[in-house]
Amino acid sequence: MAKEVIKEDLYDAFGELLYAISTIDGEVQEEEALKIEALLTGHEGAEEMMWSFQYEFENKKTVAESCNKALAVCQLYGPCPDYPFLINALKKVAAVSKGMDEEEKNLIDSFEKELLSIS
Repeated sequence: MAKEVIKEDLYDAFGELLYAISTIDGEVQEEEALKIEALLTGHEGAEEMMWSFQYEFENKKTVAESCNKALAVCQLYGPCPDYPFLINALKKVAAVSKGMDEEEKNLIDSFEKELLSIS
C-alpha cells in the first residue's frame, strides 16, 4: 500500500526542488538563498520548504536525486493549486544569479511539463 502524501510532504518536495535549482550550476549562491527566503515569507509551507532545502544542502544531494524524489511526491499527491507558486519560485531563483541558464531552464520546463500532466 502506498504511503499517503500529505501537504507537508509536498512542501518538503518543493524545498528539494528549490535546492536543486540552486545547485544545478554548481553551488548555492547567497543571492539564491536570500531570494528563496523572500519568496517563502508568509507562505503556509515556508517552514517545511526551508527545512527540506537545508536538509538537502547539508546532505549534498544531487540535482537528480532531489528532482526524482520531488517528482514522485508530486505525482503521489496529485493536483495542487500550489504548483504555479512552485514554478514561479523556481524561475525567480534561477534568474537571480546571472540569469537563467540552459540547464536551469530545462529543469524548470521539464518539471513544469510533469506537473501539468498531473493537474
